[in-house]
Amino acid sequence: MVWDLFCRVVDNFGDVGVCWRLAAGLASRAEPVRLWIDDDSALAWMAPQGAPGVQVLPWDDAGATEPGDVVVEAFGCDPPPAFVGRMARRQPPPVWINLEYLSAEAYVERSHGLRSPQLSGPGAGLVKWFYYPGFTARTGGLLRGHAAPARPQDWLAERGCAPRAGERVVLLFCYEGAPVQPLVQHLARRPTLLLATPGPAQQALAGAALPAGLRQAALPWLAQPEFDQLLHCTDLNFVRGEDSFVQAQWSGAPLVWQLYPQADGAHAGKLDAFLDRFITLTAMTDGPALRACWHAWNGLGDWPQELPAAPAWRQAAMTWRNSLRIQADLVTQLRLFVAERQ
Repeated sequence: MVWDLFCRVVDNFGDVGVCWRLAAGLASRAEPVRLWIDDDSALAWMAPQGAPGVQVLPWDDAGATEPGDVVVEAFGCDPPPAFVGRMARRQPPPVWINLEYLSAEAYVERSHGLRSPQLSGPGAGLVKWFYYPGFTARTGGLLRGHAAPARPQDWLAERGCAPRAGERVVLLFCYEGAPVQPLVQHLARRPTLLLATPGPAQQALAGAALPAGLRQAALPWLAQPEFDQLLHCTDLNFVRGEDSFVQAQWSGAPLVWQLYPQADGAHAGKLDAFLDRFITLTAMTDGPALRACWHAWNGLGDWPQELPAAPAWRQAAMTWRNSLRIQADLVTQLRLFVAERQ
């Protein structure tokens, strides 16, 4: 099948990260993909080698192109009207998918797979299907990334990030405004090598006097495979958005998630929905400390006296990862979903 995948880059690279991972995953299974994108600049470092089977094309050129067998709009971005009109005239019409945002909230299971008949506009007569990623068998699964390097310590050393004896390795990938200074004070209670990503993380640490016991290393922009591998080399990952959040879960290492803040506070419910599921499934004894830590990192509460105990936290992360492995990945499930609706 020929897949047309539409991506509008809002900010922060999360949308293009998800779309590129999906496109490359489909192409790796012999599904040709045309990725229509309005700003492909991040792909210069995220996917410098491209991927066989993936064409990256300008958004504005889509209207003059005949649609393929499947059209995926990421996060409700609405393909160009001229392209949608061509979809309506195609026989048979393509399967039209709206790939939604990831959430552990209850509505996801209720909404996954629902149809939305198009009653007006250039797509009148077509059906759009809602496809929700998720953590349970009643959702569309999760995108999987790249495996851990064979020797994590060597992988870090080759990139100038080798920890000293007794140091833990912590990744910092955050949005602007994250409470980095309180976090630094917490982390400094143990010898820590803090790997800061480009952008807000490095900016928050620039010029700051770090407490004793904490070292900083500034990371370059990493291609997606390298970033995935990095997540497997650390003892604790602070991640943000959707793509890095999912891949951090596959690493089996403890993590703290920063959600994109929403003016109406909806991100608070999204955060607690995930924590409720995670703490219950893993029976994590330090659940209250974990919840307090995640709330503090998202500006929703005060920092706990202590972060969750490392051994129990890692065990919970591994238990959670193993539970996710039971379900098929998103690419596998999406291909089956489309085949059943053709």
